[in-house]
Amino acid sequence: MDEPGSGGPSTDGPVGRCLSLLTRAFALAGGAILVAMTVMETVSITLRAVVGAPIPGDFELIKMGTAIAVVAFLPYCQLVKGNFIVDFVLARASDRVKAAMDALGGLALGFIAAILLWRMTLGGIDLRASADKSMVLSLPIWSAFPPILLSLALLVAVSLYVFWRDFKAAVR
Repeated sequence: MDEPGSGGPSTDGPVGRCLSLLTRAFALAGGAILVAMTVMETVSITLRAVVGAPIPGDFELIKMGTAIAVVAFLPYCQLVKGNFIVDFVLARASDRVKAAMDALGGLALGFIAAILLWRMTLGGIDLRASADKSMVLSLPIWSAFPPILLSLALLVAVSLYVFWRDFKAAVR
């Protein structure tokens, strides 16, 4: 089930390879956002200490960037089974039972991610209609939603893929 040398679950076939590529790109983008926020906050703290004035709106950018980055990591984490699993209950179970439970977990996460996607979409539409803006920079609050929604849509697709992959392993 694991790819040679990858340390992670197999992503055989064109769908698996495509999802692997997309999830890695999203995770790298999330990492780049975190690095950019770290640099910005370091500069802001330095400016506050040296000249008494931070970068205006740094906390607004940190809040939006963190939300985007965290959700960007979720699809990759699901694809490579990087979520924390307490499996002492299944420690002595067969591989088929473990695969069946993994399939069930993938389906459950896909369902939860689909609900989040639906509700976040509606929330983003409401925020856009209300023209709500951040206090310091006057950034439209809804502008953080598109990348979050893309990440959630990818999480739904990955969860369904993981469900199917583990379901096939359970019925073998």
